Amino acid sequence: MLFDEAASYYEKLEGISSRLEMIDVFTELLKNSSKDEIRELVYMTQGRLAPPFEAVETGIAERYAEAAIGMATGYEQSEVARRYRKRGDMGLAAEELAKATRLRRMEHKKHTINDVYETMRKIAATGGPGSQDTKIKLFAALIASSSPLGARYIARLALGQLRLGLGDATILEALSKMATGERALKPQLEAAYNICSDLGKVADVLSRQGVKGIENLEVTLFNPIRPALAERLPTAEDILERMGGKCAVESKYDGMRVQAHFNKKTKEVRLFSRNLEVVTEMFPDIARALLDEMKGENGILEGEAIAYDEISGTFYPFQETIQRKRKHGVEELSRKLPVVLFAFDLMYCDGESYLKRPYEERRKKLSSMVEKEGLIRPSDMIITSSPKELEMYFTEAIGNGLEGIVAKDLHAPYIAGARKFSWIKMKRSYKSELSDSIDLVIVGYYSGRGQRVEFGFGGLLAAVYNDKRDMFETITRIGTGFTEDQMKEFKRILDRIKAAKKPARVDSLIAPHFWVEPRYVVTVNADEITRSPMHTCGRSRNEKGEETGYALRFPRIISGGIREDKSAEDATTTKEIIEMFGQQKKTKVAD
Repeated sequence: MLFDEAASYYEKLEGISSRLEMIDVFTELLKNSSKDEIRELVYMTQGRLAPPFEAVETGIAERYAEAAIGMATGYEQSEVARRYRKRGDMGLAAEELAKATRLRRMEHKKHTINDVYETMRKIAATGGPGSQDTKIKLFAALIASSSPLGARYIARLALGQLRLGLGDATILEALSKMATGERALKPQLEAAYNICSDLGKVADVLSRQGVKGIENLEVTLFNPIRPALAERLPTAEDILERMGGKCAVESKYDGMRVQAHFNKKTKEVRLFSRNLEVVTEMFPDIARALLDEMKGENGILEGEAIAYDEISGTFYPFQETIQRKRKHGVEELSRKLPVVLFAFDLMYCDGESYLKRPYEERRKKLSSMVEKEGLIRPSDMIITSSPKELEMYFTEAIGNGLEGIVAKDLHAPYIAGARKFSWIKMKRSYKSELSDSIDLVIVGYYSGRGQRVEFGFGGLLAAVYNDKRDMFETITRIGTGFTEDQMKEFKRILDRIKAAKKPARVDSLIAPHFWVEPRYVVTVNADEITRSPMHTCGRSRNEKGEETGYALRFPRIISGGIREDKSAEDATTTKEIIEMFGQQKKTKVAD
């Protein structure tokens, strides 16, 4: 398929607000493309060049894009920058200048989807001395020989700003319709996606091998598995009742969730964060320990990396562990602030997947593979049928500086990428606050007033994720609790992802001063969840006929700012907010 044809579909998608219409348009695009371009088309529609865990980026900054567009159209870079500032969108600036090019138009090359993709991959792979000049020339050549509409999407793709509004869930439903004419295949496709974390691969297998190929997709070493997620319940009695009277109870550490892949034969190790980012360089000590301490030849295990003082038995807060994120001095920091990986689950060992095996079996095998005193050790765990014992274990965990506990169904498989009651968390609570923190997606921000004018930042508009609608629904404005350094940092980071209009996946009745792409997550505490006509989270009509949603009362940011270990789709869901609201009412009645 010619890229210009795909660009025309992208233009249609931009003008659509209905998710069902988006699915239909993207399904048509998929049907009209060949088996050899499905994978690349899905990656580009996601706004990337590879699955997220490969971290392939073009490396083109805005000023280099401006230089390339100027080179392709005969305009000074300053004029490109002016148009960009005016339109707020490099793609629209590129399209506008391509229409009014000052150069003799190159013979329009009929770029295919694969042509554009391969050029982008070549740009991403270009490195070393003079690499930026080479990147600019490759990018400029692509713009110069494209149609104006094609230039719009090429420019956006190069900067990671495609902004089509199609989330992974929407793409999965379109793939289902492509293959079967209906959306009913989505659960199978999602299950396959959950074990490979590569939507392009799922699309490629489906187009070439059909449903049978999807059913046969297996766990692959060094392809991360999307992590299992826990539901919430407020009391020990509720947890045991849900678990059938008996369960395992693990300590919940306030660290960084890590999925570790290792192969002793090839001496290869790869560590992934919760949002599937490669974080091996953050934990060189853990990487070495996987090869030195583990008893299996290869495997995939999951644990919580946390800064830990062995002598005093003190667990340090998340902010200390995340210091490992810095690019320099990690080895020195690992000596000053040692980290232990408390392993809590096993997904793969010596060539066999453990995903379908019951938790009790997975945990037993994991315990046989790790030492109790090494850098990798099993998380603390008990098995109980007593509410009193569970409550005491929870209280002890809190007393040791931990977040709380996670209860696990002894007979349940590992349910990748899903939030089920096979895992239930109970975290520390305070009478003045909700019983758990909430992860929110930033969808907009406000300019500063009064003393905040100098920072250009006055607060955030935040949302939760509705996984059924594949939309972000607003739940609160956050205007207090920021330090001066945080205000500067939020302004700097959010300015890079400002949107000229409300992003397609954001459902909001409120307009902030500046919209941003739903990309970054913050963790907040709040006094309570209330009903509100201002927000769209769980919006429904009450008995009086009034439309109300859910909102947070007195939200406060915790964990130091943006959670780089979580993606937007990892945020608290609308369903969870509604459940927490019900639990909150139940607790108040009990009090």
